[in-house]
Amino acid sequence: MNTLTAQAPTLDQSAPLAYLLHLADNALVLGQRNAEWCGHAPVLEEDLSMANNSLDLIGQARMLYQYAATLQGEGATEDTLAYFRDVPEFRNYTLLELPHSLALLPSAAANRDWATTIVRNFLYSNLMTLVWDRLQHSTDRQLAAIAAKSLKEVRYHLRHSRDWLVRLGDGTEESHQRAQAAVDHLLPYTEEFWKPSALESAVNASGAGVAISELRPEWDSIVNEALAEATLRRPPAVKGYITQGKEGIHSEHLGYLLAEMQSLARAHPGATW
Repeated sequence: MNTLTAQAPTLDQSAPLAYLLHLADNALVLGQRNAEWCGHAPVLEEDLSMANNSLDLIGQARMLYQYAATLQGEGATEDTLAYFRDVPEFRNYTLLELPHSLALLPSAAANRDWATTIVRNFLYSNLMTLVWDRLQHSTDRQLAAIAAKSLKEVRYHLRHSRDWLVRLGDGTEESHQRAQAAVDHLLPYTEEFWKPSALESAVNASGAGVAISELRPEWDSIVNEALAEATLRRPPAVKGYITQGKEGIHSEHLGYLLAEMQSLARAHPGATW
């Protein structure tokens, strides 16, 4: 009688191109959003902190786009993947493309709200600390190496945003109200984290990715602890529509963001500086 033996995943198994783009798009879009605070942060030190945060995220995106370009071939580069793909081709979470305002105005400069930025960075960096930690053990060696470098950076992003969350929540009456409003507004968008796409399920089964839904208990614990320390309440469980940015269905805000980010490259394709 023949017996079948399950084989362990082989190392150097490449993660799917679309999964690398999902990770890269997340980093690029949030990096672009956070860069919009340059010259506008509450204090000079935070101008520098937010600029460094953006550089970290864009650096992560570059590593992932470079790797994705080698897999795609056909003349693809990190620049073509960042600057010459349109809205439906981006796979970032909807949370990351929203403007820094509860009013959700198209203009990034309108009504910048520091609490909104801090809460978003906290929710996302909390997730990516867990994701990058697991991806260090990916069967894809290059992705594992990118994860190891990115983890060091995102741990700092988490500390920075958590510290500010507590300062705002447990600060003045106005800062508390703004922080609570940002939590109420943004937390529902995180439901997208936990609904695995077909791609995520496949890449997790291959050993190259992460079982994203399994991260939720630890993510929830970190969120609940930080909110309690910040004297903020967690809104009731979300029901209804779940955003689908990672499947290419975006809000109107991504189009404005990409138009600003991609305009120079598209106006002068192939130019070098």
